[in-house]
Amino acid sequence: MIETDMGGVIEGWEDRFTLWAHVRYLRGSEAVMQARLVSKAPVIITVRQSAQSVGITSEWRAVVGGVIFDLKEDPRPSEDGGFFEMLAEA
Repeated sequence: MIETDMGGVIEGWEDRFTLWAHVRYLRGSEAVMQARLVSKAPVIITVRQSAQSVGITSEWRAVVGGVIFDLKEDPRPSEDGGFFEMLAEA
């Protein structure tokens, strides 16, 4: 958010950094089917753990291949600890 000189607030997005990511579309569960009925696509986004990726929060969004994903949770470490995984919706 940016505050204007007249006291108003402008909300927007800015790019923080670029990382390689793997996007896995979720399939099959009742919640996933319900999300598809309202044109949402739940996914798990996986990124390598780094100094940049440690700062990601659920308030952010990710753009992968021109598709905008809203993050629904803070990143959690993968089983091997080298990656972060986060739930998102397109």
